[in-house]
Amino acid sequence: MATVKVFDQNKQESGEVTLASDVFEIEVRPEILNLVARAQMAAKRAGTHNAKTRAFVSGGGVKPWKQKGTGRARAGSNRSPIWRGGAVIFGPSPRDYSFKVNSKVRALALKMALSSRLAAETLMVVKGIELPEAKTKHFAKVADTLGLNKALIVAPEESVELTRSVRNIPGLTLTTVDRLSVLEILKHKQLVLLEGAVESVQARFAKKGA
Repeated sequence: MATVKVFDQNKQESGEVTLASDVFEIEVRPEILNLVARAQMAAKRAGTHNAKTRAFVSGGGVKPWKQKGTGRARAGSNRSPIWRGGAVIFGPSPRDYSFKVNSKVRALALKMALSSRLAAETLMVVKGIELPEAKTKHFAKVADTLGLNKALIVAPEESVELTRSVRNIPGLTLTTVDRLSVLEILKHKQLVLLEGAVESVQARFAKKGA
C-alpha cells in the first residue's frame, strides 16, 4: 500500500494517508483507458445532425423538361442531389453514438486512471478547504498556494460553497466521488482528493465488489 502526505490549504503537512493498493496501484493498460474514455465521449454526443434526402426535400413533382429532343441531359426532378437546392446523398441522420462497456471494465479503467496519477506523482490529498465566503478570489488564492493549474478536485459530497468558488477558474474542475469518471481524470494533469474523498473512493469499489 502506498502512503501519501496530507496537506492543508496552506500546503503544510498535516499527516499521512494510506491508499489501497487494489485501487491506486493498478497496472495501467492504455487500451482499456482508451476504450472507456471513447465510450464516455461518445455518450456525450447529441447525435442530432440531420440532412434531407430526396424523400424530404420539397418540390420535384414535375419533370423539368421532356426526356428527348432538348439537347440537355436527362432530368427527372429539380430536387436531384446534383441540382442546386436538391437533396443530399448519404447525408448524416440522427443516431445514438453510445456503445456499451462492461461494468467491470469501467471500474478497472477508473482504478487505472487513479493509479496513473499516483504513479506520475500528480495526486494530492488535501485535508480540507475552508473559505471565508463563496467567492472565486478566495479559492484562487488557495489554488495558487497548492500549485494547482489544471486540476480535478474531488470532494466527498456536494458543496455549494466550493462549487460557486471553483466554477469560474479556468483549468479547475470540481466533482464528487459518485460523479468521478475516467475522462475527467485524464483531461486534468493533477488530481486533488479532499478530506474524506479517499475513503469514499475506496468504498465505492468495495460496494461494487470490483
